[in-house]
Amino acid sequence: MMKITKDSTVEEVVLRYPDAVEIFFKYGIPAIACGTPIWGTIGENAERYNVSDLEGLLRELNELAERKGAIDVKISLEGN
Repeated sequence: MMKITKDSTVEEVVLRYPDAVEIFFKYGIPAIACGTPIWGTIGENAERYNVSDLEGLLRELNELAERKGAIDVKISLEGN
């Protein structure tokens, strides 16, 4: 299980834990745009969308990660 922090990217969390989309929406972060995860870190997007309870968001995401386990994905930002 990966530890989800404010520095984790929304994309990585959504790809590994698809159910996280519901948690992001609950906190006002539209985690999906045009069918793909939004870019940036959780912290950046929490600030962009005025999330007042970042700790609560991170707690719920980590609880989900503990319950569900991750989907094994490989993320390449190099375009390979």
